[in-house]
Amino acid sequence: MTTDQPHGLSPRSTSRGRPRTTGTATCARCGRTAGRTRATWPEGRICGPCFTTATRTRGTCPECGQHRLLPGPPDISGGPRCAPCAGILHDFHCSRCNVEGEFYRRGICARCALREDLNELLLTHPADPETAGKIVDVLCKADRPESIITWKRSLKVQALLTSLSCGETPLTHEGLAAAAESANREASHLRALFIHHGLLPYQDPYLARFETWIENKLRDLPEEVTKPVAQFATWHHLRRIRSMTTPEKSAQAPVHSAKQEITETVKFLDWLWDTHQRTAANCTQQDIETWLATGPTTRKAIRTFIVFIKNTGTNYRVEMGHYIAKSRPAITQNQRVAWLRELLTGASESIPYRVAGILLLLYAQPLVRVAKLRTNAVEINETTGNMRITFGARPVPVPEPFAALLREHLESRPNLRTGSDTQSPWLFPGTRAGQPLHPNGIMDRLRSLGIDLRGARNTALDEHLLVSPPPLVADALGYSHQVAFLHADAAGDAWSRYVNLRIKP
Repeated sequence: MTTDQPHGLSPRSTSRGRPRTTGTATCARCGRTAGRTRATWPEGRICGPCFTTATRTRGTCPECGQHRLLPGPPDISGGPRCAPCAGILHDFHCSRCNVEGEFYRRGICARCALREDLNELLLTHPADPETAGKIVDVLCKADRPESIITWKRSLKVQALLTSLSCGETPLTHEGLAAAAESANREASHLRALFIHHGLLPYQDPYLARFETWIENKLRDLPEEVTKPVAQFATWHHLRRIRSMTTPEKSAQAPVHSAKQEITETVKFLDWLWDTHQRTAANCTQQDIETWLATGPTTRKAIRTFIVFIKNTGTNYRVEMGHYIAKSRPAITQNQRVAWLRELLTGASESIPYRVAGILLLLYAQPLVRVAKLRTNAVEINETTGNMRITFGARPVPVPEPFAALLREHLESRPNLRTGSDTQSPWLFPGTRAGQPLHPNGIMDRLRSLGIDLRGARNTALDEHLLVSPPPLVADALGYSHQVAFLHADAAGDAWSRYVNLRIKP
């Protein structure tokens, strides 16, 4: 087999990227050699990485006191200095917006270059100039416009933006859902951006995908299975999830639970019809007992469906009680303390995931709830510097050194530069605009360290219940009183026995 590949080069070396330049020029700042330098300033020649860092450094100049770009090196007066004070003659002001920074193209900054490209793409022959202009404004709000410039080089992105501009794709949830058939990731990213910046009304992404999931799930099933499952999914799950979903309360957790119940219900009804030619309306108690006894514990998820068909009058003859787990995972207190020490002082993970892990280990917070925390849950007293965080009815203190780590995380939250601006309300912003990190991603990262997530949460909650009454723990950590008392009984603490003794005559 022959290729057009130059002799002596591996496929990997020519697959992408530009060849590394070599040379003898030495950067005056980092001291590394470079084949090409970006500028020559009073201190000497400056390499590309140092030039980029210098032209993205802003603050207050220690010499003149002005808040502006600080490309100059530090001196005895303090940190980096502005160009005039450092003797740099280059004018860094964009010729269009007059903002100081690195030039991206012909004397203009990256934001102005992005606007120039988008105007050419969207405003040449728009069906609705006002709507097209709003799209341009939204995309230009990115904290790091260079990333949007790179993103829009995709032919799928250009085609989608063009169809939005000419009116072929309406700027609606339905329009973007139709566009997602050919450009799913691109349409989903734009939808998240438009919701985040107010161009589209709020729509929970998990709920929207759940509706499509139901349609796909029921396709190609026999009518004897499809009809009862469709009623169950629509009248129980969809109606309930729609009523409880708000911008502050995501549908992710209830959708995940509903999918499990619907999936197991489909399996049960499919087995019931294939094996006994019976449906939900005429199945027997023995059918349910046989199904549960001959398979994994995940089959217990049909209980909600059994209650549904009984309450709706479809089948009065069947019933199913609550499933009681045979074991309760837990870790030792020594293991919990060791993991807290590792996440506080170690370098096994990045700061966001260390903070999430500590919230699990210290406050017994489920990671589904951790992912949905907002920055306003954290309070910092300006006078004392003390920090508190709210999970339930009242805030709880954040001790040192966790307070210092949480403060560091707040000052440098990730994923704020391409879509979610610095005003993102999420404590753990996700890669998609307006959305937090997916809890499954947090779970995977912490599991990869070896943390038993359920065991860690149970042990953390047990430790709190050993020193405080269940109602106080429930209010502080966001649990129901019923759950707190159940955990207290399992932990064998004295508080539940104390309450039982007090209520006896």
